[in-house]
Amino acid sequence: MTTESPLWFKSSYSDNGGVCVEVAANLVASLGVVPVRDSKDPHGPVLNTSAASFASFVAGVKGGEFGVV
Repeated sequence: MTTESPLWFKSSYSDNGGVCVEVAANLVASLGVVPVRDSKDPHGPVLNTSAASFASFVAGVKGGEFGVV
């Protein structure tokens, strides 16, 4: 069992008026998950996704699969 806490961070490109998410990549090695949350609601819900799913999502964003906001 781990007592490791998420170390939240958001992209340096996230100065866009609050449409941001934060991730805690430090839990990949110990738990195999990447927690994701809304940066505007740090006490709100957290989505725990697998490292592979998160990597696929990031690749999709970089590849333009989700359009432009």
